[in-house]
Amino acid sequence: MEGPAPGKLYLVATPIGNLGDISSRVSLTFRDADFIAAEDTRVTRKLLEHLNIKKPIVSYHAHNRIHSGESIISRILAGETCALVTDAGTPGISDPGEDLVKLCAEAQIEMVFIPGPCAVIAALAVSGLPTGRFTFEGFLSTARKSRFDHLNELKTEKRTMVFYEAPHKLMRTLRDMLLVFGDRRISISREMTKVFEETLRFTLSDAINHFEGTPPRGEFTLVIEGTGPARLSETDIIEAVSAARALIGEGLSVKDAVKQTSESTGVPKNSLYNAIVR
Repeated sequence: MEGPAPGKLYLVATPIGNLGDISSRVSLTFRDADFIAAEDTRVTRKLLEHLNIKKPIVSYHAHNRIHSGESIISRILAGETCALVTDAGTPGISDPGEDLVKLCAEAQIEMVFIPGPCAVIAALAVSGLPTGRFTFEGFLSTARKSRFDHLNELKTEKRTMVFYEAPHKLMRTLRDMLLVFGDRRISISREMTKVFEETLRFTLSDAINHFEGTPPRGEFTLVIEGTGPARLSETDIIEAVSAARALIGEGLSVKDAVKQTSESTGVPKNSLYNAIVR
């Protein structure tokens, strides 16, 4: 005789501040779930009270994820349906839910994502920085060596970078970023969707000056520009044009000389071609 069909894990994104962002699908998922796994049961209980829903809640966080995760998996395999939530925003992204998702994937448990607010996307969208390609880097380590190792790995990153940071660590992080990255543009969003929501756009040095006079409050999302394309000096371009002309003098066509020189120097083909034929 076969056992019961396994249940499902629902990954439920919850508001990052404004309770008006709760969707009807989130409410329906909570009502239909057999139980809810929450990073902070107190926060989730308040959310359920707002929705006038009563549902069993189990604790699932960084310190109990091994024991609690095994228990949750057992219940799902026995046929129950679980709704996973984090404190705010999307579970499984830079929080312990990642481990539970991995366990469910290994157990071939069906997972369903219920979309909603995400501080990363919200801050990126209003940053004014390039959004076509970006990398989410989460929280930097509190250990100095690990923190600098992380930042140095990103020193030549061309994509826009997104970080989370707590208020009491913000100044240290900004100073370390200035030291490693140089004075780049940064967009700093805090308290997204809440009453005191604010997005400030600076260079890193201006951000440090600002927060030296205005103590940081609230949870922060930092959006920092990447390195962008390397900037060529006028000397670089002159030397590349000279090299291309030398190749033409040796018998190469203008097209081939421009292509070969561009590949070896990094000077754009259009710039080389225009300088040669004008």
